[in-house]
Amino acid sequence: MRRRDFLGALASAGALAGVRPHASGPAARHWAWVHGGSQRTVDEWRRRFVRLRGAGIGGVHVGGGDLELLSNAAREEGLTFSRWIWVLNRNGDSWVKANHPEWFTVSRRGESSLEKPPYVGYYNWLCPTRPEVREYLSREVADLAMNPAVDEVHLDYVRHCDVILPVGLWEKYGLVQDHELPEFDFCYCDVCRAAFRQQSGVDPRELPDPESDLAWRKFRWDGVTGLVKELARGVKGAGKPITAAVFPTPALARKLVRQAWDEWPLDAAFPMTYHAFYKEGIPWIGEAIREGVAAVPVSVPIFAGLYLPDLAPADLGRAVRAALDAGAAGVSLFEMDGLTDAHLAALGSAGG
Repeated sequence: MRRRDFLGALASAGALAGVRPHASGPAARHWAWVHGGSQRTVDEWRRRFVRLRGAGIGGVHVGGGDLELLSNAAREEGLTFSRWIWVLNRNGDSWVKANHPEWFTVSRRGESSLEKPPYVGYYNWLCPTRPEVREYLSREVADLAMNPAVDEVHLDYVRHCDVILPVGLWEKYGLVQDHELPEFDFCYCDVCRAAFRQQSGVDPRELPDPESDLAWRKFRWDGVTGLVKELARGVKGAGKPITAAVFPTPALARKLVRQAWDEWPLDAAFPMTYHAFYKEGIPWIGEAIREGVAAVPVSVPIFAGLYLPDLAPADLGRAVRAALDAGAAGVSLFEMDGLTDAHLAALGSAGG
């Protein structure tokens, strides 16, 4: 059975992660990310969700805001409610900042991402190698999954800080990142150094060329993967699907952010195929999706994350078709408030 036929069979059975059959037609395939912190009434949220549903969007990844209110509004309009959470970037976690500053990642320069965040002020990252961090995050995510208002748990920022930014962002930050710079290379905390030394016999701070050392790169990939496996056990133990927003392809994810997402036990993956970030055209979206589809089991659907500020309505239709033709189960749009009526019409016309 071909991958798209297999995914279609899952969708028709209502078994595809985040896709529920609608009373008036076949299962919707698309998603939208939603910032839930806006001060809107239940009726205002419902109107927005009705608008999404009418364009073929079947689920929303919602971060922030009143969980119960947002879940009720989404479900009343037939949408799957996926709770969108930041995992290792903990800028908003005042308790950890106050009580465990040692949990934050340390750069090759020896600087804490809490005390000297790279790139932007909210880049405060926890170290996934630390058992205490894993326990803390696993408890938080498992508790969230147990909440009856949550249909799915959607992970974001489950990676290390960008050691190299997408090339389209270099000018914005005044950087040329043709190699790994020490101020953006994480994590060299005492726990990571000790664990890698025990594994390899070498202190990573003493590596002559850490960028080219495969064992040291793999150590960081495996640290994030180990955390995701622990989070997945808690979510699946609650009988809920677990999904994640990830970098566009497994190869780029490993290179740029120490993220080996094709090895994760996900129920669906949402690679952020933001083509303009990489100075690419719309056909690149299909190329990225093909790489992801080839890397994961056929049972794991791939939804192409699309960045609306870089997509005029006509371009959105082309992007959706590129993703679907490459084997995506659907798309996910960043984010709801950027969707014009023309965007929604283009999404509907693109089909799927």
